[in-house]
Amino acid sequence: MICYLGLGSNLGDRKDFINRAISRLVSQPEIVMLKCSSIIETKAFGKIDQPDFLNCALKIDTSLTPSELLELCLKTEKNLGRIRYEKWGPRTIDIDVLLYEDKIIEKEGLSIPHPGIAKRKFVLDSLNELCPDYVHPVLGKRIAEILSEMSVI
Repeated sequence: MICYLGLGSNLGDRKDFINRAISRLVSQPEIVMLKCSSIIETKAFGKIDQPDFLNCALKIDTSLTPSELLELCLKTEKNLGRIRYEKWGPRTIDIDVLLYEDKIIEKEGLSIPHPGIAKRKFVLDSLNELCPDYVHPVLGKRIAEILSEMSVI
């Protein structure tokens, strides 16, 4: 299954945390990295009084189910020192399952497509680099179209 993950870090050596997270994810036999977007620096979203983030997106092919993929992302975050003590707070690494094929999944702890995609320019910028013609399964619009229609965030 073709999936897209979003990665972000705003603590410590941000680029190293992103690279280590990517290495850990693609070291799994069930994941093949197809492409990585550019790493971009962005202002914090939500809780803005914190350091700037580095962000990117990955296009992967995986045999993991959506729940298994989320579990792997959470385990990778924990192994890289992520502590969840504040919503939208600073973090060593954040890994979000953004898209999973054209699936729409809504269950406790897992929403696919990620509900923040259309609200976060940095996510759309990274996805636009990887898959501008991908049609968002809920919005029914191409990633490039969603990006062009949004105001700067």
